Amino acid sequence: MNKALLFNFTVDKENHKINVERLFDAPLDLVWAAWTEADILDQWWAPKPWRAKTKSMDFREGGHWLYCMVGPENEEHWCKSEYFTIQPEKYFSAIDGFCDAEGNLNPEMPRNKWENTFTPQQEQTRVNIDLSFDSLEDLEQIIQMGFREGFTAGLENLDQYIAAQFYLRKQNKTSNRPRVATYLNFPGNTEEAFNFYKSVFKTDFINDIQRFGELPPDPNQPLLAEEVKKMVLHVELPILGNHLLMGTDAPKEFGFTVTPGNNMHIQLEPDSRAEAERIFTELSAGGKIEMPLQDMFWGAYYGSFTDKYGINWMINHQNA
Repeated sequence: MNKALLFNFTVDKENHKINVERLFDAPLDLVWAAWTEADILDQWWAPKPWRAKTKSMDFREGGHWLYCMVGPENEEHWCKSEYFTIQPEKYFSAIDGFCDAEGNLNPEMPRNKWENTFTPQQEQTRVNIDLSFDSLEDLEQIIQMGFREGFTAGLENLDQYIAAQFYLRKQNKTSNRPRVATYLNFPGNTEEAFNFYKSVFKTDFINDIQRFGELPPDPNQPLLAEEVKKMVLHVELPILGNHLLMGTDAPKEFGFTVTPGNNMHIQLEPDSRAEAERIFTELSAGGKIEMPLQDMFWGAYYGSFTDKYGINWMINHQNA
């Protein structure tokens, strides 16, 4: 964690509460999305080597988030959050508790109420988190289960995710000029594959190969394993007719599994939000939407889907 950013964690045993104040180095809309959209929550909510997996999410007053923490041996611990009050980009409250895979609550485990308040501070965002428990025993049980350590690690994951995505976009896309690319995921051999493609098409990488170990240095961030540092974070290779191949390694250490069918997307980068919406709506008709079109951390308006013929697409309009 970047120690220059505000982080306060206090326990109020008299009132059965935990308060967390946390500053994030990202604007309000991006931080709000990180707390309220399942696809992004799954990227950071669980402390490594665990990962979060959403089964269903309906972020509205009266809605819920049903998810599990998946351990390194694929063990699962299920939780359910029920949303009560939502003030977009300002505040939301929810009650969270342990449950089974169908969302049936476990009465033997404590529940707690979350109240999250979001405050913009120029290009940063402060989140104030109040957690209330029914009893001192419930509070102490959660603390003994390692809540502070796990939650702190999750917030550090979010810091790292933000840093990676902003770094990528700053390096590789600085205008709204339309582009088309094929995006490829590999389980660890992206460099080998792209060197092969380079030899065939006799072109050069744009901005060379970027690796996980080249992320902006921050000694306070969790250390990456040496083998992960050497992996490809992003690479771009022109092939024919101004078409681009883009690629990345999907490390198993981050919870990714690459299989035939999910390892290749056609990426379209329209020059406006309106055109992004038109293409997304028309091209996804009759298909299966993976991620609805929405504003993302790296400053883009992004969505992904599989069309009715089984072809994977990503729509990515980069905001100027």
